Amino acid sequence: MTHTVDVVVIGGGQAGLAAGYHLRRQGVDFVILDAQSTPGGAWQHTWDSLHLFSPVAFSSLPGWLMPTQSGEEYPDAGHVVEYLSQYEQRYQLPVQRPVRVRAVSSDGGRLRVETDAGTWSARAVVSATGTWWRPFLPAVPGQEVFSGRQLHTVNYRRPTDFTGHRVVVVGGGNSGAQVATDLATHPGIDLTWATQRPPRFLADDIDGRALFDAATARRRALDAGTSDTGGVASLGDIVAVAPVREARDAGLLKASPMFSRLTADGVEWTDGSRADADAVIWCTGFRPVLSHLAPLGLRASRGHIPTVGTRAVDEPRLHLLGYGDWTGPASATLIGAGRPARDASREISMLLANGTP
Repeated sequence: MTHTVDVVVIGGGQAGLAAGYHLRRQGVDFVILDAQSTPGGAWQHTWDSLHLFSPVAFSSLPGWLMPTQSGEEYPDAGHVVEYLSQYEQRYQLPVQRPVRVRAVSSDGGRLRVETDAGTWSARAVVSATGTWWRPFLPAVPGQEVFSGRQLHTVNYRRPTDFTGHRVVVVGGGNSGAQVATDLATHPGIDLTWATQRPPRFLADDIDGRALFDAATARRRALDAGTSDTGGVASLGDIVAVAPVREARDAGLLKASPMFSRLTADGVEWTDGSRADADAVIWCTGFRPVLSHLAPLGLRASRGHIPTVGTRAVDEPRLHLLGYGDWTGPASATLIGAGRPARDASREISMLLANGTP
């Protein structure tokens, strides 16, 4: 069965909902296809102690300020899931789930979206599948011989799962610091935190608000053809949220250089020193989930699709939202999802009306 609609939005997380909000304001006929069985996107799959980097005023989607969470300046992941669920209902967004998109291809003057629940024919497509479902694991010698457990950030939930274990956490970004903090502050865990370079903590009074402003300034500088004079990279890598700050100040977050290989029972550095390990947690980031767009043949270097703003350069009927700064300043954040979604919806509305974006 083929469904006909003007726009298909792929993904019902924060970027997909922001797109739906603005498409509704443009009066466009659209549907949101979400692979998840319940609302909340990737937020419903994070570790238990995760909190936002910013207060609610800087953590909201367009149109509706996130309600405050009692007793919390920085809301936890469960509060975000509840907010996204209510947001979807508040704006009566046409989400269908669970629907898994398999492929998007050109079909004459339209785009064909094939799913496990039928086929949609659309005049434009917004891809908002994010990165959570494509964790990145670096190639490190010895991974195949290590006898312990290896998992990625996406699989980590709580420190009690590792009580009595020797754990190596890999990664000097926010997820690495937060997971290392979770484990370091729990009794009965022998922690080694390995980072590619010494951890760089943001000043204690800086949170996600400054990061968003820096990302926006960087994007404007690049769009104007000038060099980035600082931006996020100049501020540091790790937001010193309260638990991380307290663990750091207590001397519990001591980073070791990145090891050179894994052994059968642990890790080894270039100088021959070793550490035994029962588990290695790779907090090493993500890659954009774009396999469903492969039939369009748009991928370029680093796996990205070249874009002008959010619009694919070689396929003007396709827009990409929420994959990082290359699709909008801080577009993978709650507050950063709104602006690119607004711009994409305006271009799509013009495309539908005039045949050109």
